[in-house]
Amino acid sequence: MQQVVSWVSGACVGFVRACAVTVVSMLVPAVWAAAVVWGIQWGAANPWSWVGPLVLVCVSTLALSRPVCRSIRHLVAKWTATTVPAGYRQAAPVTQLSTGHWWNGRSYERTRRDALLDQRWRNRWTDPATWRDLRFTGIVPFTAGVVAAVPPAGVAVAVLGLGQSDLAPRLVGVLGLVVAIGSAPYAWRPVVPVAARFLRPSPAMLLADRVDELTAQRADTTIAQAAEIRRIERDLHDGAQARLVGLGLSLATAEKLMETDPEQARALLREARAGATASLTELRELVRGINPPVLNERGLVDAVCAFALDSPLETTVAAGIRGPLDPPIESALYFGIAELVTNAVKHAHATRARIFLAQDDVGLVVEVEDDGRGGAEVRPGGGLEGLRRRLAVFDGTVEISSPAGGPTRVRMMVPCASL
Repeated sequence: MQQVVSWVSGACVGFVRACAVTVVSMLVPAVWAAAVVWGIQWGAANPWSWVGPLVLVCVSTLALSRPVCRSIRHLVAKWTATTVPAGYRQAAPVTQLSTGHWWNGRSYERTRRDALLDQRWRNRWTDPATWRDLRFTGIVPFTAGVVAAVPPAGVAVAVLGLGQSDLAPRLVGVLGLVVAIGSAPYAWRPVVPVAARFLRPSPAMLLADRVDELTAQRADTTIAQAAEIRRIERDLHDGAQARLVGLGLSLATAEKLMETDPEQARALLREARAGATASLTELRELVRGINPPVLNERGLVDAVCAFALDSPLETTVAAGIRGPLDPPIESALYFGIAELVTNAVKHAHATRARIFLAQDDVGLVVEVEDDGRGGAEVRPGGGLEGLRRRLAVFDGTVEISSPAGGPTRVRMMVPCASL
């Protein structure tokens, strides 16, 4: 009985998916058919009747190709968790120059609207993904679309046949119903290999995307390094340097007062010693902000454990890392964990956190979970976006699950090829 219920459920789900694939894949051919009918009806009285249908076919195919491909990617990802990369070219930022004109990466325009419009059309016509989408739009109806149309066509035949009074149409209707039910669980499946084969980016597109990604990462790294250097200079200038200058003045004054006013000189020396201690503390904090000593001496796991002990949250750490990692990766992951725990305290008002570190043949995985109020999301220019960019330098990824009300779970992964 359970197997029968499972089969019926699978047939129903498969029929709905087959209908969805049929509608999406046959959308453009339906427009072609409408154009042909229009041309036939109009052709009897007008020798130029082919112009209108031809324009309709060209415009509709170009306009619908990208929505059709996006819909197919969405359905494949939703049903099978198979992600087919889009590979579309990203538009460059539009900036206004001192002359008042707008630069869109290719031309100067008088207004921002004109710059965006020109950029959109240039990218549409020069992007290799546009021609890939057009090719897929012509392929999918005659491959996955034809197969997916079998169950709905069988149901249509069954409805028409069983509605007749003669025996032969009824037998045809029963046969159509059997074909529809038998093929429903499987008819939608060919769309997955077809999409993976014809919708994935070409090697040239992947190489161009990788070059753009590395260029953006280099710019982010340069900006981050410059900001870090400015921070260190500011901390040294405003903190330790000022204290050391005051220390030097106190020692010079104490040297002059040593013979005339020894008591005042001793007081100045005591102040100088306190200033030297404070300067040493500030320098240690500054060095710890650059890279914690425990991270350099004992590795990522011990550094995370030490951080958990100092955290205001009740933090547990579970680790299973086999060997030492490269220092840049350890530093990026350590400060990523520190930022996530700090966000849990500052924004999510969490009381507990869990840090999990594991390493396998695929890569190094770090998960940070808290019991806060949730709602965390990646915002342009925000901390999570910066964390994602820092890990992207090592081909790492950041996945965030933070429903309203919590919990928030962030998963950082660095592939083994980077270790």
